[in-house]
Amino acid sequence: MTLAEKIIRLRKEKGWSQEELAGQLEISRQSVSKWEGGVSIPELDKIVRMSEIFGVTTDYLLKEEQEEMAQKGREPEVSPRFVSAEEADGFMEITKKVSKWIALGVFLCIVSPICLITFGGLAEFGFLTFSEDAAAGIGLVILLVLVAVAVAILIFHGFRLSRYEYMEKESILLETGIIRQVKEKEEDFEPTFRMGCTIGVILCIGGAIPVVTTAFLENPLWEVLSIGVLLLLVACGVYILIRVGMVKGSYQKLLQEGDYTKKNKEASRVVSAFAGFYWCTVTAIFLVVFFRTENGKAAGLIWPVAGVLFGALYVAVKGVVTREKKK
Repeated sequence: MTLAEKIIRLRKEKGWSQEELAGQLEISRQSVSKWEGGVSIPELDKIVRMSEIFGVTTDYLLKEEQEEMAQKGREPEVSPRFVSAEEADGFMEITKKVSKWIALGVFLCIVSPICLITFGGLAEFGFLTFSEDAAAGIGLVILLVLVAVAVAILIFHGFRLSRYEYMEKESILLETGIIRQVKEKEEDFEPTFRMGCTIGVILCIGGAIPVVTTAFLENPLWEVLSIGVLLLLVACGVYILIRVGMVKGSYQKLLQEGDYTKKNKEASRVVSAFAGFYWCTVTAIFLVVFFRTENGKAAGLIWPVAGVLFGALYVAVKGVVTREKKK
């Protein structure tokens, strides 16, 4: 029995006309007529609402549709996971709180080599009273402390979001009325999101200005400090982008829009595997450079360079996977 046939049978069992069912669902009678005629399929929130008023499960309404698809040689879809109003509100609230900590962790990773590079350069040009080796040692200690704190922050607060990981990978159904509330919050946040993206991008691009100016200024002190300023401005820009991006992403996950549509969720499984492999490789390279070559400056630059490179590779891998899914 198809979904259309079930809607007809359940409606008649209630003794309702198409118009009466439409009134229960707050839609037009024509929409119900199209569902029962197999012309269109109800939206997910309407399926949830029908399961409530008919006293059946969403699995009951969707199961036969999946079996029919399997018989026709198509891959059946997995039943959507139901998300209650309390769970949706909790997810949005904890994402907003955790976003500042995740952004701080990434910020610390980006700025971690600043002291190493700055102290080493200042000692090399004679601006410090202690030797280059001492400057490099102090810089390395600061780098390792900052990276350790950043990793601890990312792990601890990452676990706080782990219970909601399914929203990135599984199809979900929101409780009736929640979709409208989430859309309203997304619309209210949109100006903040646009402003944050604008400022974040300007800081990331503007960070290159100090480095470029060193080509025109023959000042060794400025050459040393320009790299630190670059990393600091980029770190601030990335901090803002992560803050607004995570909050915006929480709305998109619930609404299954943008990067979190059904097709993109399927692609994200492959991309997640790539991300794990990538960062394990970066860590291995860092350890080899740090312990084998004793080149602290080169080791310190690995993390910010790897972060920038990851963004480009992430987009490329996701594009390839998405195209393969469409074939």
